[in-house]
Amino acid sequence: MLTSKIAWDDTVLPFQLDRSDIRGRVARLDGTLDKILAQHAYPTGVEAMVAEMALLTAMIGQTIKLRWKLSLQVRGDGPLHLIATDYYGPSEPGGHGRIRAYAGYNADTFDNAAAPFSQIGAGYFAIMIDQGPGMTPYQGITPIAGTGLTDCAEAYFAQSEQLPTRFSLSYGRSQEPGGPETWRAGGVMLQHMPKASPHLADGGSGDGGLLAATDLLGDDEGENWARANVLLDTVEQLELIGPSVAPTDLLVRLFHEEGPRVYDAQPVQFGCSCSADRVRESLSIYPPEDIAEMTTEAGIVTADCQFCSAHYEFDPATLGADAIDDEGDQNGQTA
Repeated sequence: MLTSKIAWDDTVLPFQLDRSDIRGRVARLDGTLDKILAQHAYPTGVEAMVAEMALLTAMIGQTIKLRWKLSLQVRGDGPLHLIATDYYGPSEPGGHGRIRAYAGYNADTFDNAAAPFSQIGAGYFAIMIDQGPGMTPYQGITPIAGTGLTDCAEAYFAQSEQLPTRFSLSYGRSQEPGGPETWRAGGVMLQHMPKASPHLADGGSGDGGLLAATDLLGDDEGENWARANVLLDTVEQLELIGPSVAPTDLLVRLFHEEGPRVYDAQPVQFGCSCSADRVRESLSIYPPEDIAEMTTEAGIVTADCQFCSAHYEFDPATLGADAIDDEGDQNGQTA
């Protein structure tokens, strides 16, 4: 069991079901999830929502040929009003993907005894893809749907991408004999291979009239999709999170008749892109009067990263549209 845990800690394993024309991912988040949640002292219910969102982000991010960043975001009008995650693609083949996550909530009104998803309220689920400088960012948005973040992600892919998609996730605190209590998460993602755009009638069979996976498939494709989903329904929570069952063994157990084929696993880890230079860049558009309002009584401007809690302090003279650089020149002007 220990060998299996070490081999599959913090990985996303791509696979394909040849008989069903379905692709998928098996993900395990262990130390990475602990590091994400250790950046903040969230209530348990908020931690659970961040864990679910991070797991979704790891699997979705790995499906995209990403030059830079994929972001997932949920915004609502309830006490848990924001969950945001970023996935940074590997900078080189075989490198790590990086994940970070953050939640915004009202500590006075969030009820840790209630179902956390219900405290998001009405709002939207969004996926944003930024391929870096010179590329136009992409953003897709669907309303909050169903009874969990997994339902929101499935509705997004059906409605915005016309891709039948299914997730089965498990996450929570886990403790092995003699070890500390830690967060673990695991899941399986199924996605029907892209087809020509289907002819769709107005409205769908999903929550609130949104499209659902079954609205997008013909008879033969629908039969294959239904069969794969029935097999996935047999998965157990401990099989999803491990570590006693390796992802490869899980795929054989679930889908051996569907012809599973696996590819190289993608390692993932916690990582934040914040830096002093990025903060300076974000403040470069502000005029001197705005920088003055940001300046504390101690004569400095401070900034904290919401994702990793890094703290930055700056001389206000080096910030904004009229900033003075280290050599005494004014930004934006030629010497």
